[in-house]
Order: sequence, then structure tokens, then C-alpha cells
Amino acid sequence: MSTIKTPEDIVILREGGKRLARLMELVAAEANVGVAVRNLDALFEREARAGGDTPAFLGYTPSGAERPFPASLCVSVNDAAVHGVPTESDYVLQDGDIVSLDAGLTHQGLITDMCTTVAVGTVDETGLELIKAAKRALMAGIHAARGGSRLGDIGAAIETDLAGTRFGAIPDLGGHGVGHKVHEAPHIFHFGDPGTGAKLVPGMVITIEPTVSEGSTDIELAEDGYTYKTIDGSRTAQFEHTIVITDGEPEILTG
Repeated sequence: MSTIKTPEDIVILREGGKRLARLMELVAAEANVGVAVRNLDALFEREARAGGDTPAFLGYTPSGAERPFPASLCVSVNDAAVHGVPTESDYVLQDGDIVSLDAGLTHQGLITDMCTTVAVGTVDETGLELIKAAKRALMAGIHAARGGSRLGDIGAAIETDLAGTRFGAIPDLGGHGVGHKVHEAPHIFHFGDPGTGAKLVPGMVITIEPTVSEGSTDIELAEDGYTYKTIDGSRTAQFEHTIVITDGEPEILTG
């Protein structure tokens, strides 16, 4: 399956992205003190299916995983950087939590992917700065993703944006192509040197999704086989969009 999507594919992905963005806005609004993380997953799945679509993550087995992912939504709280499994947790959101919500949606056979991070209740100043830094880093990467540029330009833009802050992007976690499958080539590093790597070509559909830590950027896999946590317990924040590469500014499909 081609990394370059057809105009017809992009029409479908554009609609799917709009639907996913609405779903994520709905779920994020419910991420409040006292809400069980499994209920956020149930809400996403219910509303996705009500719209005639399906959760792309549910039952998906990524490379290296020993079992299919058992939820529709990744809910990663505080030191859980990515891929938190809400259906196997009794956790209830607490005041001060930082929670990342990540989901994919299959609409008419094509997949879009998005993540947002929510401050639950009253979050301290450093936590709020972390969330802002992650969102800003994402946008820096997106602005660098133009036709004719290189993959390294995306990572370099993210690195430059975070330079001088107290935060850093976790290097082991990256973006990817998306559309026909949840994960397609190429892998998108969130660090790199300008002018290096494969060329970005109009029609490519990729995700950019820096996960930013307030402390160590080293991670380890939890016993559930999916959740990655920072080794020192540092909190993280992540934002992600699915975009289409063009000759100019990329189009954000999940905006």
C-alpha cells in the first residue's frame, strides 16, 4: 500500500479526521476528577460506533506486541508516556493529574490518529508548562513538514523548539505514516538534523506526535505489555495530529 494517498483517499481521511477530532474533544471534556479511565474508553467506543465508524486501536497488534490492544482509547496518566490501557485499570482521575488521550478512527476503511493532553482539576505551574511545551513542539514539527523538506527537518524543529526549556521529547517514541493501517512507513523521529532523511512528498499522510517529559526521557515497558512509563516517574504530555504533506503548509486532518 502506497505511502502516497490518492485524492479520493484524502477526501475520506479528511472526513475521518474531523470525526476523530470531535470525538476527542468530547472525551477530553469528560476527563475530570472522579472519572474512571475505563469510562473514557467506553465513551469513545460508543460514540465512534454511533457515528458508523470503528475504533482503529481496538484489537490491533503492533509489531513486537504479544497480544492485541484491548481498548479503543489509550489513556496515559502522569508518568505513563503512551499506550495506557484503560480497560484493565480501576484508576479514577485525581485532582492534579495530567492525562494523555490517544485514539485512532477507521472511517470508510481509512485511519486517522490523534492525541491530546488534559489537565485534570488544578495542575501545578510546571505541569501546565509541560502541556504547553508539548503542544508547541507538535506545531513546530508540523510547520516544518512541507513537500520537498526532509524527515530530519521535522525532528530538528521539535528539538529546537524544546531547547532552552526544562523539557525534552522522548526519543524512543515517534510518529509514522497512517491511512490504510495504523502504522505505516515512514517512522517520524522527533529529533534530528535539518536536511537529512527521506524527502517529504505531497500526498504523504503522516502523524507527528512528540511525547514530552519534565524529567528523564528514558522509558520502560510496564507488565501489561503496552504502557511505557518514564524510568524516574516524571510526568509527560503528548499531542498528535494526522497531516497531509503539500507543496506548502501541511493540512491538519485532525484539527
